Parts: sequence; C-alpha cells; structure tokens
Amino acid sequence: MELKPKLISSEGVQAALSKVELYRFLNEPEEAESICKDVLAIEPGHQVALRFLGLAITDQFTGAPSDRYNEVENAFQQLTDRYERVYHTGLLHERRAKAQLRAGRPPHTVFVLLEQAMQSYEEAEKLRPTGNDDPILRWNRCARLIQTHAESDWHREVAIEMGDTTP
Repeated sequence: MELKPKLISSEGVQAALSKVELYRFLNEPEEAESICKDVLAIEPGHQVALRFLGLAITDQFTGAPSDRYNEVENAFQQLTDRYERVYHTGLLHERRAKAQLRAGRPPHTVFVLLEQAMQSYEEAEKLRPTGNDDPILRWNRCARLIQTHAESDWHREVAIEMGDTTP
C-alpha cells in the first residue's frame, strides 16, 4: 500500500500555518514540519512555510551528525527577501552551536558557528526594517553565550592541537 500524503486546499493554507506556530509553541516540531511540507506541496516557495520549515527543523537539533543542517540551509536560501535570508541563516548557525554545546561538544569546536551567526546578524542589522532589532538581540545572545565560558574554554584545545601543552 502506497502512503502518499493528501493535498490540503489552498483555502486552508493560512489556518495550517497558524497550526505550525501552535505546534512550535507546544514543542512539537515534527508536527509543525509536516504541516509546512503540506503547504509547500501545494504552494512551492511559500515564504512563511519555508521560514517555519527551517525553524521547525532547527527545533529538532540535538547536536548529532544526523541533524539536518543542509535541509534548513536549503529552506532559508529560498527566502527571497535578503534580510530574511541572512537573518535566518544566522539562526541556523546559532541553533546548531547551541545544540552542539548541549550535546557536550567542547566550546572551542562550536566557536566558529557562533562567529558565523554573529556575522550574519551584523549583515542583517544593516538590512533590517526600521524598528526591527531582532538581529541585535540575537547578536547579543551569542556574545553572552561566548562570555559564559572562560576565554580558555574557547581556545584551549586549539592550542593543544597546535602543539602548545602549557596549562
């Protein structure tokens, strides 16, 4: 028996997208992802569905190699608004870094991801609509995350890899 998903109606897209937000708030990202795919099946390139799809997948990041970074990047690269594309790419890097830290990865191994996130947020800050401080808020969060670890945590293992074994 072939289990091909049924198509939703184009009249139901807005209601479906409202459910995506609800499922994300309920911490049910798999359901949110499924609905986004239903919307994209009938409206490929739907900007809100692409944005929500990427976010729903990042909500599932565990820091494991199986996290679907490329899928999220693909969704965000389809965003036509440059600000949205750059800002959400920053979110991808930030959420990837946080997931890897939660998974126990040493801080120095995720520092580059936080730097990439902050670079994206700096670019998004230049493109942002008036009154939208989201890129600044996200940049500040990354900066504070870096500050929660001692400077040596971010660079210790890099020095060891380069042959410096000084404590």
